[in-house]
Amino acid sequence: MLITSSQVDTSMQTAAKARDAKRGKPKPAADRETVKSILAIDIGGTSIKALASGHHTPIKIASGKRMTPARMVEAILEKTAEWSFDAVSIGYPGLVGAQGPHSEPLNLGPGWVGFDFAAAFGRPVKFLNDAAMQALGSYGGGRMLFLGLGTGLGSTLITDNVIVPLELGELSLGDDDKLGLVVGRDGLKRIGKNPWRKVVRAMLESFARAFVVDYIVLGGGNAKLLKELPSGVRLGHNLTAFRGGFRLWNLDDVQTLSPHGEEAPVESHRTPDWRVV
Repeated sequence: MLITSSQVDTSMQTAAKARDAKRGKPKPAADRETVKSILAIDIGGTSIKALASGHHTPIKIASGKRMTPARMVEAILEKTAEWSFDAVSIGYPGLVGAQGPHSEPLNLGPGWVGFDFAAAFGRPVKFLNDAAMQALGSYGGGRMLFLGLGTGLGSTLITDNVIVPLELGELSLGDDDKLGLVVGRDGLKRIGKNPWRKVVRAMLESFARAFVVDYIVLGGGNAKLLKELPSGVRLGHNLTAFRGGFRLWNLDDVQTLSPHGEEAPVESHRTPDWRVV
């Protein structure tokens, strides 16, 4: 399947323009009119994948505890040497702030917070939590909950084109256990496939009620292990993270990091009009 940056929902663009008009937000450091081709990078605890708009097949490199940001950039640039791209989107497995990673990842090497990704790539960069980027690529309208079953539990709610990154893996299960430790990779190994499937199914049914969603999209490498899905739950495509990375450059709410050492614009904290979503 060929994915290009033109596959962005018109409704998302219209909603973003309306919010910007109300907030008077500053123009992003990189004008999206100049962004013709985007490299989308999906960082995981066991592998890192990347795809540029206009290409069919992602490149893949192994990650893990020794993977630092410098090593990632070097490996990505080497693997994509024949590709042309103007900007970079990064789905990051951790908290993300205006300047990029806001916390160090649990399953990768150190040094992610404060690293100058735009300078390293020599191109403008936008960051989003990895689950949020997959959710953005999966969104088809309405009220959607995205859950990523991989190394841990990724989670994002999108409703009326508003993206709400979540940390549902932090929910306590008692006895010093957390939901992400049970439904993630280590929990699957610890309790076995059948008990794991029962826990995941109960989680899906509970979250569907709790978040009053129209549908749930399941992503992550372990989603395919589920034999049956509850009503209102579907599997995401393995390329949705890249679609989300392409769509990301149509969201002016997400800070653009400049490769020229420029200060990022200060985020506006004006309170928007209240609305029920």
